[in-house]
Amino acid sequence: MPSLILRVDPAGLPVDWISWQVAATHYAKNQVLWTLGETPTRYWGGVNRARDTRSFIDVHPVVAVRGMVSGKRMVRTPPLTNRELFRRDRHTCLYCLQKLPDRRLTRDHVVPVSKGGTDSWTNVVSACVACNQRKGARTPEQAGMPLHAVPYSPNHAEYLILRNRKILADQMAFLMKLCPDRGKFHE
Repeated sequence: MPSLILRVDPAGLPVDWISWQVAATHYAKNQVLWTLGETPTRYWGGVNRARDTRSFIDVHPVVAVRGMVSGKRMVRTPPLTNRELFRRDRHTCLYCLQKLPDRRLTRDHVVPVSKGGTDSWTNVVSACVACNQRKGARTPEQAGMPLHAVPYSPNHAEYLILRNRKILADQMAFLMKLCPDRGKFHE
């Protein structure tokens, strides 16, 4: 399966992941302002029978596309899903530090919803079923279960990293420059 292409705006702010077909369309419409990446991927097209040649397009891993992107898209908090939450926490229970597959993790509210907590990035962590049940409707302090990391809301670049686990080295290097230093997230 071909890697996704990182689309950025003219100023270099990441916008979203796009397919190589969408990227090729931007190239064909002369909408690509600049690119990044050591080695573009070559995608082959059809054959011109009269000349006996085959068309192709080289697509770079990062493409800056002409046009404006809504500023709201960059500022808003990314949607919270279990998949991205578990990826943010590196598939680790933040109470016992056990690394587990998605199916064995749960979303734990640090301040329980029943006690006024919210279902937001800064109030949820990945927890194994046993730790989540043991903690119950208490705060970590009340349960005597200290958190091993502080929950945070990812910025847009971090969210793009969480959404795509097949990131090319050039793309990761570009996105990491836009991520704050959060310790273990950058290992």
